[in-house]
Amino acid sequence: MRTLHRLARHELRLYASLALWMARRTQGTAGGRAFGYARGQGATTAGLAFVCVVETVGVAAMLRDWPTAHEVALMLDVYTVLLVVGVHAACVVRPHVLTPRVLRVRYGVHVDLPIPLSAIRSVRRETRSVHKPAPDALDLAVGSQTSVTLELAEPVTHRTFLGRRRHVRVVRLHADDPATLVQALTRP
Repeated sequence: MRTLHRLARHELRLYASLALWMARRTQGTAGGRAFGYARGQGATTAGLAFVCVVETVGVAAMLRDWPTAHEVALMLDVYTVLLVVGVHAACVVRPHVLTPRVLRVRYGVHVDLPIPLSAIRSVRRETRSVHKPAPDALDLAVGSQTSVTLELAEPVTHRTFLGRRRHVRVVRLHADDPATLVQALTRP
């Protein structure tokens, strides 16, 4: 039951992100400096959404003689397009946020990890496209790439999509402007 609740909450957050995106607003950035990360996936998302729309038209043409099947397929296809666009919208409206005490590392509605600045041991600009899974590392790649690496002096607790707790000491993330993020984090 808890899993269904988390999935439903995820869906609602995606639709709220669509509304925020259309209104050109962000979520959770008040009192901090926002650092975007979605630019690297925009073209891929647009291409995927386009393919989904083409598939919708093709399936509609194939099922025109079966109205019930046509309606079901149309609902599923519209849902898929909204889901694809909603994931991108969530990444746009929920950027990383740096406040005087915390760096909020985010990835859409999937990840929202507050990292106290006092827990960051080192930060560096590091472009990586190969990420070997490690039990104490969190890799938030965009377009299969990260651009900033944070090494933590003490572990922080990350909750996975379905609520499992993980302690992480290394966080690799993507930022549209990694040099500015690194500079903001290393400034005294």
